[in-house]
Amino acid sequence: MRNHPAVVLVAVLLSTLSLPVSLTGASVALPDIGRDLDAGLAGVQWVVNGYNATFASFMLASGALADLLGRRRVFATGVAIFAGAGLLAAVADDIVLLDAVRALAGVGAAAAATSASAILAGTFHGRARARAFSLFGTAIGAGLAFGPSIAGLLVDAFGWRSVFAAPALAGLVVLALVPLLPESRRPEGGRIDWPGTVSFTAALLLLIFGFVQGPEHGWDDPVIVAAFAAALALLVVFVRVERGRAEPMFDLALLASPRFLGICLAAATIVAVLVPLLVYLPSYLTTVVGLSPAGAGATLILLTAPTLVLPLLSGALTRLVPAPAVIVASVAVVAVGAAWATVLGPDSGPRVLAGPLLTIGVGVGLSIGLLDALAIGSVAADRAATGAGMINTARLASETVAIAVVGAVVASTTAGRLADPGFTGGLHAVLWSMAGVALVAAALVAVLVRRGVAAPVPVTAGRR
Repeated sequence: MRNHPAVVLVAVLLSTLSLPVSLTGASVALPDIGRDLDAGLAGVQWVVNGYNATFASFMLASGALADLLGRRRVFATGVAIFAGAGLLAAVADDIVLLDAVRALAGVGAAAAATSASAILAGTFHGRARARAFSLFGTAIGAGLAFGPSIAGLLVDAFGWRSVFAAPALAGLVVLALVPLLPESRRPEGGRIDWPGTVSFTAALLLLIFGFVQGPEHGWDDPVIVAAFAAALALLVVFVRVERGRAEPMFDLALLASPRFLGICLAAATIVAVLVPLLVYLPSYLTTVVGLSPAGAGATLILLTAPTLVLPLLSGALTRLVPAPAVIVASVAVVAVGAAWATVLGPDSGPRVLAGPLLTIGVGVGLSIGLLDALAIGSVAADRAATGAGMINTARLASETVAIAVVGAVVASTTAGRLADPGFTGGLHAVLWSMAGVALVAAALVAVLVRRGVAAPVPVTAGRR
């Protein structure tokens, strides 16, 4: 059974399913966590933000490490960290400890996610690769779709700690399969780019910290200003370090590829619309529309259900329509859905929201999996994990910042109460902004992918 494609697929899909469940499920558990641990709003917010921030920040570093040290080795390490942190979160009795282990879980999730994509790419080829990545996208969609519902059932039956224990147990099952997975790495070896890794990771963490804490501290607070300034300085350091290294963490030629840049822009835009809605729509539906938590969860299925089906169909669709055209259409459809969702109001139930939420879901579902396959196919084979890390960094950094920005808007329009008056107007402003950004992004992606070429971007070593 060693190196058997079916075993590879089961291990990768189970780990992939657990990662979004850990994200969306934690959001449902926050009220119970706050009451049980006697924690304030800022403390419980970092249960989600800490996981997301480190997940995004360590994507690129873990991708580079996987290329150099071995994809299976880094995958196993990431799953072990994720599972161990989940078990610690399940027994944490202090909010600071819980926030710390959730941040650690994000590091493990980053390593597991980037290595999983590269393992799939190395195991499957041709049409089999397209089918494998379609299933990969379906696993992500299932995690997003059912994460809140699963978490709600777990919290009701076993308490909030089970939200962290369940994905950790799934991680232990994956660890048992690791010895059966294939190993691969860059054939020529190389060194780990620690200066590039540290400068990039620190810059992104500081940037996310500034956006998350800015609304609470004030945008002119010296700490927030210093965080943004330090992030900018570290990004400059990162670019200088990478341009001066013969073995950089990633070749800057990747960002010079219009095709790869367009794919990353599409991925970042789509999640910047989807994930903030998953976070804030349940509160609106329960506090303003008056739905029960179960009714709010059922309504969100309209948003996420297409992500379960369409990734399987997108592979077949690309036989008829060029894959880049499908990606451009996906971003445009998300823009239309966001604009349509401005029908949202105190009297708007599931029937009113069905059209716009399904539309957004269709745009998301068509792109999941396909974007990963295109990104990895756009870079040289020995940089597959780095390419996967870059697109996932774009996704997670975008969604983390978007959650913080949307939260700042609705907090300011509702005076921190997340209720009307103000909640409806705040969400309308957010939705119109999302629609405008997504529409502009669709146009940019169309230009970038047309300028790009289908051949993988080569690695250029020793540029000075």
